[in-house]
Amino acid sequence: MDLEANNPIKKESWKTVLTLAYQSLGVVYGDLSTSPLYVYKSAFAEDIQHSDSNEEIFGVLSFVFWTLTLIPLLKYVFIVLRADDNGEGGTFALYSLLCRHARVSSLPNCQLADEELSAYKKDDIPSGYKNASSSLKLTLEKHKILHKVLLILALIGCCMVIGDGVLTPAISVFSAVSGLELSTAKEQHQYIELPVACTILVLLFALQHYGTHRVGFLFAPIVITWLVCISTIGVYNIVYWNPRVYRALSPYYMYKFLKKTQRGGWMSLGGILLCMTGSEAMFADLGHFSQLSIKIAFSFIVYPSLILAYMGQAAYLSVHHSLQSDYRIGFYVSVPEKIRWPVLAIAILAAVVGSQAVITGTFSIIKQCSALECFPRVRIIHTSSKRHGQIYIPEINWTLMLLCLAVTIGFRDTKHLGNASGLAVITVMLVTTCLMSLVIVLCWRKNVLLALGFTFFFGSIEALYFSASLIKFLEGAWVPVALSFIFLIIMYTWHYGTLKKYEYDVQNKVPINWLLDLSPNLGMVRVRGIGVIQTELVSGIPAIFSHFVTNLPAFHQVLVFLCIKSVPVPHVRSKERFLIGRIGPREYRMYRCIARYGYRDNHKDEFEFEKDLVCSIAEFIRSEGENVQENYDDDDEENLTVVGSFSTTKGVKLSEDDDEMDSAEIVGSSELQKVNSLEKPKKRVRFVVPETPKIDYYAHEELQDLMEARESGMVFILGHSYVRAKCGSSLIKKIAINYGYDFLRRNSRGPSCALSLPHASTLEVGMVYHV
Repeated sequence: MDLEANNPIKKESWKTVLTLAYQSLGVVYGDLSTSPLYVYKSAFAEDIQHSDSNEEIFGVLSFVFWTLTLIPLLKYVFIVLRADDNGEGGTFALYSLLCRHARVSSLPNCQLADEELSAYKKDDIPSGYKNASSSLKLTLEKHKILHKVLLILALIGCCMVIGDGVLTPAISVFSAVSGLELSTAKEQHQYIELPVACTILVLLFALQHYGTHRVGFLFAPIVITWLVCISTIGVYNIVYWNPRVYRALSPYYMYKFLKKTQRGGWMSLGGILLCMTGSEAMFADLGHFSQLSIKIAFSFIVYPSLILAYMGQAAYLSVHHSLQSDYRIGFYVSVPEKIRWPVLAIAILAAVVGSQAVITGTFSIIKQCSALECFPRVRIIHTSSKRHGQIYIPEINWTLMLLCLAVTIGFRDTKHLGNASGLAVITVMLVTTCLMSLVIVLCWRKNVLLALGFTFFFGSIEALYFSASLIKFLEGAWVPVALSFIFLIIMYTWHYGTLKKYEYDVQNKVPINWLLDLSPNLGMVRVRGIGVIQTELVSGIPAIFSHFVTNLPAFHQVLVFLCIKSVPVPHVRSKERFLIGRIGPREYRMYRCIARYGYRDNHKDEFEFEKDLVCSIAEFIRSEGENVQENYDDDDEENLTVVGSFSTTKGVKLSEDDDEMDSAEIVGSSELQKVNSLEKPKKRVRFVVPETPKIDYYAHEELQDLMEARESGMVFILGHSYVRAKCGSSLIKKIAINYGYDFLRRNSRGPSCALSLPHASTLEVGMVYHV
């Protein structure tokens, strides 16, 4: 998918911006808009005693108002959204930005050619801040331990997002169905809520394989209806019960609340922070919309609606706090009884929409981690041909469902679910604050004092909420810590094993001259067809290939060493997709091809990828022309040429027609229409060459050989390595490699499935790596 066709930062008309703002309401703000369902119930779960002066209720409202104003509005809308990575947002976007501005990337096969990508360009350093930025950059690049710290910090943020994908559907749906307690007998509602919530959750996860786009048109109207509903009820409660509730917006009431409630009030902050649940989605889902559309939707619709909803609840509770013994404080208490059932139905739909967005976001995080070799290979299904971000991962979906049902059945109340969800949310925000402080200095080239001020101001607020959540560790907050720890172990173990495997490949790669010395005199045979050796190396011959030809002395007439690599950018433009080079002299017909993908790019199916691969080599042969060195040098394989994919390049096209020609032909674009099919059709391969000066004889012959090899078929040779820790390794390394990484490798998707290669043309070669 080409970057130009999906670049969300290009200038758009106001009609487009408003349309995106409307659509963002259903995708981005579903979780944030349902937070009034459980914030007050979670905040007052600490048995805080109310007084006639309503200082406790007004204090909670004051905290909610200023929290929503400072974190989602000020921090995210006006600051963090500007730290986009070519239009993409989220934890990995910040990490990607830092990897491009300082050499701290965890990807082992980085090349200087990657820095020439359009999406890789960096701004010039202002002279005033050059020293501060350069010194921080040198410090990060010099100490390898800081590379690991930065990676672990990004992984912690991703793990907490995954944990939020488990907890948010549980608390949202359970809080939505809690309205049944006011419509049924007290001895019956506890037996109804749990089965109804579990049924909705099972249906929610079971429908994921259909894709968001099939029901997406309903999302925005549902959220808009919900926001109109809660804001209208809020205005009604303010006018009818307590018009002077606006006085609680003064920060003075926060001071009075903490002074009066002391430790109980401080612990209640763990429930208050739930009012900003879903704020991270504004940044994480930036790639689907645009900065301006998200800002408009939040500033003019979501933010005012939430403030009115919370003020309305406070106005109602300020008059009815004496009924606390009869009612559990919650959203539905403040809803007029006549419209309680319709509001309950809308709330359940809104909770489902909010949960859908979080689940989809979890899929995206897993895909990004897998692309950067930080998560085992999983099966990724693209549910939409138009929106690249809408994906479905079966293994993750059912795992999330089981975990979500487990915490719902295990806790059965919003108090413990709120404690768990609160810690996950605030941890992600703290990670974002830490990474943003580095982005301000390294990427924006601002003064270090500005970055410190940003970290101190927002970090102190989030640290206060974090401490209030952490104190409830035994009351549910242990769940996101446990989930994140498990996922972090999985991610880091996979990344560590992959890195060690790559280091073994580098240390044991075969010199090019070894391959060039192979000749028929040694019993080596060249068979018809194209042999594609998949490798992680960007230079040299992998040890797996020498193992293959040593045991089976034959390889194909055209040999391609293919490296499919991820680069720390969201998208790679189609015309910059391939790096093509030659291995050995021209007559050997051996090439190196590096296919580069961003962490949000989609890999094409096997047929399109084969066409891309063959056309890129043909375009390289055509454009190279007569500029071929007769004497090959080892350094020549570093001279790679950037070639676009066949769908966008103006170079060679591939045509496979039913024809009875005796031999494959190279056909010019003006001659293509002259070829007629005869009586008995047969599949032939032809290259459609653009109108250029006449191709020299040697290039013509090379293209002829490439077409004949393509007709004979293409075989993908993949390495199936068994990684073991070498003798003398530490106990931790042996456990990580021999048990952890080996278990993950055996239970993850194989490279043929991950690369969407046809099984009939795939050959796996086994080899033991002692790392």
